[in-house]
Amino acid sequence: MTSYAALRPESVLDAVAAAGFDPDGRLLQLNSYENRVFQVFLEDGAVVVAKFYRPGRWSDAQILEEHAFSLALEAADVPVVAPLALQPRNQGEIELLGVPATLARIRLDGEPFRYSVSPRRAGRAPDLEDPMVLQWLGRFLGRLHAVGTEAPFEHRRTLDVATFGEAARMRLLEGDFIPPDQLPAWRSSCDAALAAVREAFDGVGAVRRLRLHGDCHPGNILWRDEGPHVVDLDDACTGPAVQDLWMLLSGDPATMAAQLGQILQGYRVFMPFDARELALVEPLRTLRMIHHSAWLAERWSDPAFPAAFPFFGTAAYWSEQTTQLREQLASMGEAPLELY
Repeated sequence: MTSYAALRPESVLDAVAAAGFDPDGRLLQLNSYENRVFQVFLEDGAVVVAKFYRPGRWSDAQILEEHAFSLALEAADVPVVAPLALQPRNQGEIELLGVPATLARIRLDGEPFRYSVSPRRAGRAPDLEDPMVLQWLGRFLGRLHAVGTEAPFEHRRTLDVATFGEAARMRLLEGDFIPPDQLPAWRSSCDAALAAVREAFDGVGAVRRLRLHGDCHPGNILWRDEGPHVVDLDDACTGPAVQDLWMLLSGDPATMAAQLGQILQGYRVFMPFDARELALVEPLRTLRMIHHSAWLAERWSDPAFPAAFPFFGTAAYWSEQTTQLREQLASMGEAPLELY
């Protein structure tokens, strides 16, 4: 696997310069576990963000499909931060990918990397206790989903039980990450939870699948005076619309139902919402839990992960996962959220 150790500050600046920009020598590494992301200051006073993709995670086609979705949203005036078209002065330094060329391949200290460059956009967390903010977020997601229905993803993954549940379970079991004394209880709870998830998806039937943000939790939405925007569609996928809504909800069922009502008041200005999808909220939460554990397992060879998640792999971690899966099993047995 390509080592991120090759991304020394001077190498990052060289890559940004090779893409047609003029760094002034200053850069700041931003928080990102999956990729490596740097804020780079330019000689003209502008600031851009260079994103170096984790090798082996996405194919070129998958990254370019994410970029195309971002550009389509930008063209529709949906507030996302799309990658910039790269215009290198020396075509031999990097390989350009895409039309427009938003992805580049370069060798740094002998290691191959793919990267993109985007404008910098700042913001703060949205106030999810404000009904007007929830309605605004609903309008934003309705507009995003309206563009999402215009064409399908051909290469990005689909959020379903097989990909985010069963495949994740298999990776955990094959990787020997679960202590033997915790394995029987976790496996039994996981299998029962996945059976309930499959039953829920089968019970809902053929709801519409569309292009989604895919990881629309509050930390991935930045708020400015002019409203919300997103700076990253790295987890864009195909799935049901409610996937981009449920992570904005918190509290007891009555509170979540009230929050969702406010979101949908804005959402329905631009997109219809199929109420059958409410039965997928807890199943999708369950898939996210299992998928998150598998994600940590997959990245465990990256030194950043044991340092950031030292609890992963401990008996306490897996005991807690078992408890949470049992709680999810109970939640999936209850009536779904109701809109009033």
